[in-house]
Amino acid sequence: MDVGLRTPLLDFFRRGEVARDLRLLAAAGAISPRPLEQLGLLMLLVSDSDEEVRATAERTLSRLPEAALAGLIARADVSTEVREFFVARGVVPAARPADGMDAPLVDEDRTDYGADEQTAEQKVLTARRVSEMSVPEKVKAAMKGTREMRTLLIRDPNKMVASAVLSCPKLTEQEVETFARMANVSDDVLRTIGQARGWMKNYGIMLGLTKNPKTPLAMSLTLIHRLNDRDLRGLSIDRNVPEPLRIAARKKIALAQK
Repeated sequence: MDVGLRTPLLDFFRRGEVARDLRLLAAAGAISPRPLEQLGLLMLLVSDSDEEVRATAERTLSRLPEAALAGLIARADVSTEVREFFVARGVVPAARPADGMDAPLVDEDRTDYGADEQTAEQKVLTARRVSEMSVPEKVKAAMKGTREMRTLLIRDPNKMVASAVLSCPKLTEQEVETFARMANVSDDVLRTIGQARGWMKNYGIMLGLTKNPKTPLAMSLTLIHRLNDRDLRGLSIDRNVPEPLRIAARKKIALAQK
């Protein structure tokens, strides 16, 4: 099914690369991304090859709060496919869109992840807890866990776990800027950040990506055109970035001086 929405998380499900236990969790509403992604997941899972997954997703769809759903599908950023899917199920888009809705429409994850503010000792315990989690537990923690958990899980070698962090409704732009500067995350994470228009309006995030040696070179070369003069000069002599990027920065400076 085409849900008219592309995110790394949805793409894993769309390609059939998600284990059955994780698909069941998503179908039950125990994986809690942003609301539009959750609708996309449920739309995909009602057509799943597994009968139990399909039935679970159908039950979850029937439990979605209708008023909130009507407001959500009235938003301008909702795809035609999503809107038509729910209209066919008898949901009429609200007269007033539900702007600013970031929490999932249904959340069945009852895990206690603790508080965001943690002491050094608590951070050690969190790291140990994360290291002992299964992949489904990590995906849930990526979307519902603490800031420290997100910092750990964004570096997870499992691409789906790392991508799940970027679907977290609690994720802040400050965190995304930190991720953009991290050289020990995958280039898939950096590419996802760079393709998000909302995040790329933040100069700090854009600068972090440009200066990150792990950012795909084609993306960095595009981003240098948005740098201010001071940051462009700094990039032109930065030995931590690829040489083609330094050369491009120097050429841009030279052209500006003519």
